[in-house]
Amino acid sequence: MPVRSPIFLKEFAQQCHPSWNDLIHDAALALDDDYVKALSQSEDWLPGQQNLLNAFSLPLDNVTTLLLGESPYPRIESANGYAFWDANVGSLWSEKGFSKQVNRATSLRNWLKQLLLIRGDLSADNLSQPAIAALDKSHYVPSLAIFFSNLLDAGFLLLNASLVLSSMNKAKEAKIWQPFIERLLTHLVEVKPNLTMLLFGQFAQSAVPADLIQRCHCILAPHPYNISFIHDNATQDFFRPLNLLEKTHD
Repeated sequence: MPVRSPIFLKEFAQQCHPSWNDLIHDAALALDDDYVKALSQSEDWLPGQQNLLNAFSLPLDNVTTLLLGESPYPRIESANGYAFWDANVGSLWSEKGFSKQVNRATSLRNWLKQLLLIRGDLSADNLSQPAIAALDKSHYVPSLAIFFSNLLDAGFLLLNASLVLSSMNKAKEAKIWQPFIERLLTHLVEVKPNLTMLLFGQFAQSAVPADLIQRCHCILAPHPYNISFIHDNATQDFFRPLNLLEKTHD
């Protein structure tokens, strides 16, 4: 009798919304028993046992969009179980433009530049810090936590292709997680046939079976680490109506 799923749910599902239990129960059966056991007996990996399934804190009924990233951030203060959410980043802005923390986070910096560009607040020929510094930021969300709260409120499942980052080779660990991701997404598409998938980068795109990419509304984009992401037409068109940087309340 497989033990993967009971161990997986018992040890790691503290933050998982109960509506996901059936899908995660089934997907966990695709994981290697020894690998799951090793995770449950170690604290030497990110994002840690209590954060592993944080992406599934969003109720299944609320999900409209899958944003698939690569793997957890390689820093304990940054990895929180949500794709692209660097928990070490606080304020987005400073008098000089982006905050120092945002400027150090290349993917986040490029994503925010894209959002400012599609709002019409920046022009494609000037995405500089001085140009950002000159903007009236009073109507923008002030922090990364609020920005990601907007994403969750909009129905984004913020998932990584590899849920764990450890001392193991990143590609090898991703291969261990791929059967879990494939099974989970196959069932997710069955219950969410209108799901949109945003696949950022080759790592994420290779984790999704080709038949699902053909069946779903999928946007295959460069990873935000690349400057080309800022000017990617498909992601610009997708994000434009969402207005994710707008402050909705004080």
